[in-house]
Amino acid sequence: MSMMSEFKEFAMRGNVVDLAVGVVIGASFGKIVTALVDNVIMPPIGLLIGGVDFSELSITLKEATVDAAGEAVPAVELAYGLFINAVIQFIIVAFAIFMVVKAINRLKKPEPEAEAAPAEPSEDVLLLREIRDELKRK
Repeated sequence: MSMMSEFKEFAMRGNVVDLAVGVVIGASFGKIVTALVDNVIMPPIGLLIGGVDFSELSITLKEATVDAAGEAVPAVELAYGLFINAVIQFIIVAFAIFMVVKAINRLKKPEPEAEAAPAEPSEDVLLLREIRDELKRK
């Protein structure tokens, strides 16, 4: 079997195609969630806590300067506001995936439970069976 035909067989398996579709949809969903967090969720939260724009929250470690050659050296900042946005985006994505998996699990047919082996009869029942069998013989 040639390498090309092996690759074609591999690429056309259902799992690979499903994975590719999932990656594409996931990337698109990520863009939607980013837009939702940045443009819909964070502005009202920022407004409620005093007009704060989370994407601009940062701690400046070193101010911007101009070096000896006259070139601007950008400031060094910890942009924790962007981190807060990313955490909220993650929570939304994780919750959405949880809901999808929950819905898929609900749609799956429950597997029939294997019948439990009948419990061994108690000693009383065994004794009564012996008596019954003796009476039948007589």
